[in-house]
This record gives sequence, structure tokens and C-alpha cells, in this order.
Amino acid sequence: MVVWGYFCGSGGVEPQSETNWRYANDSEVARIIFVNKMDRMGADFYRVVKQVKDVLGANPLVMALPIGIEDDFVGIVDVLEKKSYVWDDTGLPENFTVGDVPADMVDKVNEYHELLIETALEQDDELLMAYMEGETPSLADVKRCIRDGTRKLEFFPTYCGSAFKNKGVQNILDAVVDYLPAPAEVDPQDLTDEFGEPNGLKAIVSPTEPFRALAFKIMDDRFGALTFIRIYSGTLNKGDSVLNSFTGKSERVGRMVEMHANDRTEISTAQAGDIIAIVGMKNVQTGHTLCDPKHSCTLEPMVFPEPVISIAVAPADKGSTEKMGIAIGKMVAEDPTFKVETDEDSGETILRGMGELHLDIKVDILKRTYGVELTVGKPQVAYRETITQEIDDSYTHKKQSGGSGQFGKIDYRIQSRRSQHRLYICL
Repeated sequence: MVVWGYFCGSGGVEPQSETNWRYANDSEVARIIFVNKMDRMGADFYRVVKQVKDVLGANPLVMALPIGIEDDFVGIVDVLEKKSYVWDDTGLPENFTVGDVPADMVDKVNEYHELLIETALEQDDELLMAYMEGETPSLADVKRCIRDGTRKLEFFPTYCGSAFKNKGVQNILDAVVDYLPAPAEVDPQDLTDEFGEPNGLKAIVSPTEPFRALAFKIMDDRFGALTFIRIYSGTLNKGDSVLNSFTGKSERVGRMVEMHANDRTEISTAQAGDIIAIVGMKNVQTGHTLCDPKHSCTLEPMVFPEPVISIAVAPADKGSTEKMGIAIGKMVAEDPTFKVETDEDSGETILRGMGELHLDIKVDILKRTYGVELTVGKPQVAYRETITQEIDDSYTHKKQSGGSGQFGKIDYRIQSRRSQHRLYICL
């Protein structure tokens, strides 16, 4: 598995970034850092790089420097090849020109280029010694060393750009191909039996091994449910039957597709290392293992953190009430980190997620995809009152109906004990 370390050019290393980085460290996942939103007010690439070092304790290997900042951000300089990439204002990713390093950046680019080469060549003692003696390493050798260091987590290639305006994205996509490990280059996953106990086997990435795959995302669209899977080993063909080791039930694979954003391409076969989507699977949820029925196993289960933020939502009209319930049910099935509950005291529907952006996206999906009009607000707090101090008092009840009459007197004490009200009556 490979990921991008995403950081905001103006916000820098935020708390959620620290959490995600820690998860990646625990899983020993190779990463590329992308400092995004360099066109935003307050963006500072060098400050974010320093935060990565100080806050995360990581070693960012700077591969690109920004040309301009904020509204003047126009492109990047490739530090390794000493070339500039400048985009026009059309927002089209292909509209860029490659040129020389801007004159006012030559010294800074040379400084970072030398640091890049020295850091990369530390992965190969012979190349490093030759470089120290004045020999210039080839571009292929440097890239090989960067790939080795990235895979070993010695450093993290660091890029910058503006994803919204398609500036710098092409370079980081090239870096994914050049520097991140292929599926066969990472340590294979340990397998367990149906009881979750290690069985001594590993999910070796090979098309000749028994079929093993992990369902990592469920998505519902207008064509039906899509189950995204990563194939760890073996080969999957259209029409095959696979075993869900979590439920113990088998399902037949009907349609398989490769996804390219919203576009899909029908395929008839897939093999180890591929990420595909299967259409129409009914009993598969995120984190389930699909395997060869003759070789039952379980891949390492996905661990989902508990939500950290909540908002309250309510349908804006009666027509949205039923639609909201159906839509939320589908969304909960798709995303295990998205939780929904009803507050017993206030009766509010509470959406819980991993951050403000997470919940903003969920609300947007409810409105745009499912057509649910919502009123969104902060969760209400149901206040309770209790007795703050002990009270002694008395009451006399009189009944006069002629003659001497009758009366009853009560002396009582009221106090709060363990959040329960106790009434003591003395006659």
C-alpha cells in the first residue's frame, strides 16, 4: 500500500495530519509528501517542510520548489533535473511549459539539489564515494537511490502545487511511478485462519497463488453497488465464485470494472496487484476478505478509528424525512468511519465523522446526490437539573369540618445523593 502525505500550504501540519502520519508509521507505509494549496493566502512551502521535520520527526526530501506564492504561484522547479514547469491560467493540466530555472531561484535550487543528491546517494556507498570524489551520478542511479530510500522510509520525496488549479499534480503522479514501491516490492501480508489465528502463510503477490483480495470500499451509484477490492494474490475471472471468509458465504463475480474517476471499463480478468470494482455483490462490507473457496483465509482486518466530531441534522421538510433515512443507511454501509445515532434526550439525528471536511462532504452528498434538503447545526445539549444543597422543612395539613378538626404535620429533608433525589419524611 502507498499513500500521499497531504499537507495544506497555509495550514501546515494539522492535528488530523499527525494522526494519519502516525497510522502510516505504524503500518510502515511508504509515502510521498504533497504540499497543496500553494496559491492560497498565507501559503509557505518552507514553513511546512520545517513543520514536517519538527512536528512529525520525518525527513522530507525536497524534490520541487514553488515559483511564486499565493496569487503569484505559477508553477514549480524540479530540483532533481533543474527544470521549471509553469502553467497558464486556463486551469488545464496539459497547458504548461518546461524551461530553465528562474534567475532569482538559481542559488536556492542549487542548494537543494546538492542536498537531494547527497541524501539519495547515502543508499549506495559506492555511488556516494564516487560523488565525493567529484564524479557526477547518472539520473537513473539517483532515481534508483531515491526509490530505495523511499521504500525503506529513510526519507519522503516532497512536492508542492495546487491541485485545484492542476499545477504540480503531473509531477507527483510521475513520482508515484518512479519512487513508490510496486505491490511485489512490499512485505507480504500475514494470513490468518477463520478464527483469526496466524496460520504461517503470507499473501505473496503472485498471479499463480490462490486468490486473495480485500474489500476496502463500498460505493453505491446509479448502476448499483460497487465493491472496490485490492487483489493481493491470484487471478480473478468473470464468473468465478469467491468465498467471503467473514460471512462464510460464497458469491459469484458478475461484472468487473476498472475505474477511472467516473468512467468505468469492463474487464474479464484481473490479477495480483490490481485494484478493481465488482458490481452487484450483496453481502460484502468494507474490510471483508474474498478468497478462493478451496483456500480459506483472512487478510489483516482494517481498524477504523472512532469519530471525533459531530453535527446535528434534520430534514427541512416532510418529503426529505424518508429519503434521508434511506440515504444515510447507504452512506453508513459505504464508510465505516461515518456514524449516525439518535440522541435519546433531544431526538436529534447526529452525524459523527473524522473531521469537519469529512462531515461537510457527507452533508453535500446528502443534498446533491440524494436530493435531501437538510438543516444543519451543532448538537443540542440536554440539560438536567439537580439539587445543589440540602433543605430541611415542614408542612402542616389541616382539615376542618366542624368539631375539633384534624391536622397532620410532616417534617422532611431533601438532598441530592448520587444524582438521585431522596425524600425523607418524619411523622
